[in-house]
Amino acid sequence: MSTAGRAAAQLMAHAALFTMAAIASLILVGCGSTATPTPATGASTASSPASPGSAPATTQAPATPATPATPGAPARTTGLPAGYLPLFPFASLADVRGWQASYQSGGHQPWHLSPVITATAFAAFLGYTDVTQVAHSAVSNGDAHVAVGIKLPNGTISTAAIIHLLRFGSGQDAPWEVVGTDDTTFTLDRPAYGSTVSSPLTAGGKITGVDENIRVTVRCLAAQGPAGTYCCQAAGGTSSPWSARVTFHVTPSTVITIAAATGGHVAAVERFAVTGARAR
Repeated sequence: MSTAGRAAAQLMAHAALFTMAAIASLILVGCGSTATPTPATGASTASSPASPGSAPATTQAPATPATPATPGAPARTTGLPAGYLPLFPFASLADVRGWQASYQSGGHQPWHLSPVITATAFAAFLGYTDVTQVAHSAVSNGDAHVAVGIKLPNGTISTAAIIHLLRFGSGQDAPWEVVGTDDTTFTLDRPAYGSTVSSPLTAGGKITGVDENIRVTVRCLAAQGPAGTYCCQAAGGTSSPWSARVTFHVTPSTVITIAAATGGHVAAVERFAVTGARAR
């Protein structure tokens, strides 16, 4: 059987075994080392986004303003197109190659070959336990945009964020990596994607909504829980600016994920946006 065929078969065979508890039980020792959690696969999918009148949602996968639009040949040192940061689930090309060797020898953690499962696992990594649904996705030539969200009381799915993923490394079994989000009515523009930041940092962007309550967290792959948190900033209006100052503690040079979330109407997290930076 080909590598691609084996990947598909093993992904289906193992999907039922993935549980959210595995993510919650991941024990890590601090920023600077990495581990790969096993995600849930209970997310349902829909062919269309939430219906009009539901919580604010995106309806398509636009260009990613929070990440640089500079795709090209994979950089030799990172395995990703130049300008992108590895946010989840792998921290480096060495980690990717380690997983590929493990997968090729025994089929371990086949979920890395699914952009949809990787996207919902990323929401769980951020602590957004209600964001388990998939509204729609678009996958083409190693580039994916997956709309994840929450199920509303009326049964429709409201998009919380459109997660941007890229294939990391090379080969038919190159895994998917989260590199950012496609931001629309809720943006995280500061700090700039790919910049080097020190603590405390100022996060900010624009938001459209009513009675919003923005919480900002800083995370790194090798830490259980956030490395820094700000709660909470009241916001609302139409494309209104918001900002928050967050103190965090990570190892210098670590890639960090800065996430901003708002909610409180029907779920704790109804919309979120992320950006990536490197700690000074």
